[in-house]
Amino acid sequence: MNKKTERKTKYNKVKRLKKLRMLLLKKKHQKLKLARLFSVMNATFLVLFIISCNSSYLFNKVFKWIFFIAFVASFIAFIYSIVGYVSIDSDLKLPVKRWIINSITIIYITGCVIFINLLYGPFPKFREWLITTAMETMNHQYLCRIFYNDTYINNLLSSNYILEPNEVMDTDLVKTNKNLFEYDENNEYEVKMFKNHTEDEIYRLIRFKVNGQNAYLAVVYDPAYCEFLASKNVHVSGEYIVDMAKRTNALIAVNGGRFIDPTNKSNGNNPAGVTIQKRKIITDHPIENGMGVIGFNKDNILVLYKNKNAQELLDLGVRDCVTSIPFLIVNGVASFTKGSGGYGYAARTAIGQRKDGVTLILVVDSNETRTNGASMKDLTDIMLNYGAINAAALDGGTSTVMVEKGITISRPINASLRNVTRPVATGLVVNPEKLN
Repeated sequence: MNKKTERKTKYNKVKRLKKLRMLLLKKKHQKLKLARLFSVMNATFLVLFIISCNSSYLFNKVFKWIFFIAFVASFIAFIYSIVGYVSIDSDLKLPVKRWIINSITIIYITGCVIFINLLYGPFPKFREWLITTAMETMNHQYLCRIFYNDTYINNLLSSNYILEPNEVMDTDLVKTNKNLFEYDENNEYEVKMFKNHTEDEIYRLIRFKVNGQNAYLAVVYDPAYCEFLASKNVHVSGEYIVDMAKRTNALIAVNGGRFIDPTNKSNGNNPAGVTIQKRKIITDHPIENGMGVIGFNKDNILVLYKNKNAQELLDLGVRDCVTSIPFLIVNGVASFTKGSGGYGYAARTAIGQRKDGVTLILVVDSNETRTNGASMKDLTDIMLNYGAINAAALDGGTSTVMVEKGITISRPINASLRNVTRPVATGLVVNPEKLN
């Protein structure tokens, strides 16, 4: 064999080895692609199977077994692909593009694992927050029904509740005839309310944070300035609080009681329960779901009543009222909260009154995704800190808003996560002039 033939033979051998190496690289790369694909399918089908085991909101029982079979099949295919990949003896070097795809795959699978652990893992805080918060809303209950069946939801709610004070309202505990107020200089809350107060100061606005969200407390020194109102076209349509504030020239205005919304698409036209405005009956519906009446009597005392119809309330001297839930403090006795209280965390509105008649109007914002805000315990604690002897929650969530002198100062968020509020059936206003 001459040198030319020898070189040719050697060249052909190297060429065959190179071709064989390229085939092995290609085959190993294909196995890696399949392993990546089946790992994603495996994680996805596992998530869908676990969700379908815990709720039939999205999938019926047939789909549960389809997801299980798909999970098993994808798992077997994944193992087969990994074994094939490892068995090919080749020094495969991944280009940057493939490293990025692999990283995305790992992030996706890790996300699936975290997602399942949050929903069904050994730590219950997240699912307690999700269920109690979602079930309190009118439009987003599906967010927990997707993942949990009604039995689980009801059991969890039954272990997270607020027990209202077992007290009968005693109006004699409140005296509303003071103009100037003595306060404890060592009490930071009373200092915020009363330091440098003068007789011509109708209200004072205190701002602070609750769970990282903005909170606004209007301290109204004389409750004769406070009044619950129905919307301008009650029974026909609700009214935006900012419009109600401008219509009445209110110094402060917030949303009021709850309203009937069976389809979750109400325009806020029909107040729930009993509504009285200027001693005129607006609604006299049966009061359901544990709700109670919140209003002011002729002596400007904040009153909280259960199981009273409109005429009985008029006989008790009620001048205006709305219906909501829950009562937070009655006769100085605070509500008892078990777990998260069952209402979750959301934008909140509440009203309270001190022994000296000073009325507290509280609004707490939610965050941009409506996943944070205040719990009922937060509201109770705030009212206690500022000395409330009686307090109750008004409607919250997408209804919550505070307007000062015609300008919205809180940050309402509606069901579409836009920074706007919704029309409501009733509101609470601080008038520029006393009612009596």
